[in-house]
Amino acid sequence: MVATAPALEFRGLVKRFGEKIAVDGISLAIPTGSCFGIVGPNGAGKTTTLSMATGLLRPDAGQALIAGNDVWQRPTEAKELVGVLADGVKLFDRLTGEQLITYNGLLAGLSAEVAAQRCADLLTMLDLTGAGGTLVVDYSAGMTKKVALACALVHAPRLLVLDEPFESVDPVSAANIRDILDGFVRGGGTVVVSSHSMDLVQRMCDHVAVVAEGRVLAAGTVDEVRGTSTLEDRFVELVGGRQHLQGPAWLNHS
Repeated sequence: MVATAPALEFRGLVKRFGEKIAVDGISLAIPTGSCFGIVGPNGAGKTTTLSMATGLLRPDAGQALIAGNDVWQRPTEAKELVGVLADGVKLFDRLTGEQLITYNGLLAGLSAEVAAQRCADLLTMLDLTGAGGTLVVDYSAGMTKKVALACALVHAPRLLVLDEPFESVDPVSAANIRDILDGFVRGGGTVVVSSHSMDLVQRMCDHVAVVAEGRVLAAGTVDEVRGTSTLEDRFVELVGGRQHLQGPAWLNHS
């Protein structure tokens, strides 16, 4: 049997911003067909790492490979395989939701007919049908997140890289998105999720990596990483910083 290349692999990724080392030699292999969570505190290097891994930010050193294709040496081949929901990246928000999804489909090489059909399917799946004709600039934060996910899905990628996909999304929409992602993985796709929510990652993902100060502190299956505790407790143990403060006396009214 021929070994399958990891869906996404980091090899010694490094990124500096002036004197600050944001990513300090991260190496990680994400198995094909997994739902992989990347968790870490603010400033841990998660977004920077995922940006380098998907062609949005050039690394100072190291490699990122999508299904064996070097993102920076073979960008066309690599980017055909991935859909990206990047945290904080601006959308063309003067387009309607329908126009934006269709435009992304056309950019990915879909025919106008296929792009239109997939756009309709995605608007229905993400409960955006009634907002398809509305300018994205007028969307709520949650609706904007959902239309960005639709743009990541429209070309049927093999890998989805989602940076904080549930931020600002209401519980019903979040449950629907989880169902879509579960189906994507069951169909042979791979999902990488960066999130601050330990509970969500523990329930949704089968693999996890804990990142802090630009380094991987632990990685493996969720059960391997959390051991006998919850993922949140294990995360706090690895990252540190919890002070068990009681608060000042003037806040005590009893």
